[in-house]
Amino acid sequence: MEILIVEDQRRLGRFVEKAFAEQNYVARLAGSCAAARDAVAETTYDVVVLDLSLPDGDGLNLLREWRNSGLNTPILILSARDAVEDRINGLNLGADDYLPKPFSIDELLARVRSLLRRHMSSKTTVLVHGPIRLDLVSHTVTLDGGKIDLTSREFALLELFLQNPTRLLTRTFIAEKVWETSYDLETNLIDVYVRRLRRKFEKSSEFQLIRTVRGSGYQLA
Repeated sequence: MEILIVEDQRRLGRFVEKAFAEQNYVARLAGSCAAARDAVAETTYDVVVLDLSLPDGDGLNLLREWRNSGLNTPILILSARDAVEDRINGLNLGADDYLPKPFSIDELLARVRSLLRRHMSSKTTVLVHGPIRLDLVSHTVTLDGGKIDLTSREFALLELFLQNPTRLLTRTFIAEKVWETSYDLETNLIDVYVRRLRRKFEKSSEFQLIRTVRGSGYQLA
């Protein structure tokens, strides 16, 4: 699951980003309308957390622009504007939820999970591969019924493999989807994360999780 946080207060944005990461979400921080537009143009997000007071424009105008263009990603407004009129205006323009600042991080996480449940009701929210069960809403993974603790990157990498069970995934493709960057062939970062997943699953099971296709990439076994 990928979350876009549109917040110009960098300290607050990093705090929210860390909170999402601790829940195994992949979060990206954008500090302006321009950066948010670029982020949405580059990839698809599962939820957008949107501040309204941005350095290069009003978040409400950005919200209106996105909805007029057909973007249907769930959007939660997180703003210091807490008047009833502000909330009504934001919801009327297409926001799915509105949380005023100051806020409880636990409430923010709960509201995001609620948005995900509502908007994914018609989609597959649980991915299964043999004894592995990955729940996209609760962000939990089990192996033979026992919980497996994963970092946010490990979760995103496993999700990518489970969503592409028969596809050969190149290192470049994995880097673009999980790290949102082009892959530097001089590094072995992806190899390290694949080894981590193997250790966490294959040591507790009889099956092979991921197989290496030499010179090409990786594939779910």
